[in-house]
Amino acid sequence: MRPDTSRWRDESAYDYLDTIPASGLAWECLRRNRDYQEDYALIHRRTSDLKRAEERLMRRWGLRFPGQAESELAGSTSLLDTP
Repeated sequence: MRPDTSRWRDESAYDYLDTIPASGLAWECLRRNRDYQEDYALIHRRTSDLKRAEERLMRRWGLRFPGQAESELAGSTSLLDTP
């Protein structure tokens, strides 16, 4: 779940931030948060009820998904997955 930091000095790598909504910016910050990454990894390692674990994670981090989630990334296997 580590973000790709190979282009962190390349300004063009951040151009998309000029056009995303506030919720998108919040997600970009959250997915880079080490505590969130650890919580996310933990629910996938230690739970038999993934749905309940994801709901707890959503409550703890203030996440909300008003519509049906669909994977946009090839290989994404979870509602809360990140690249």
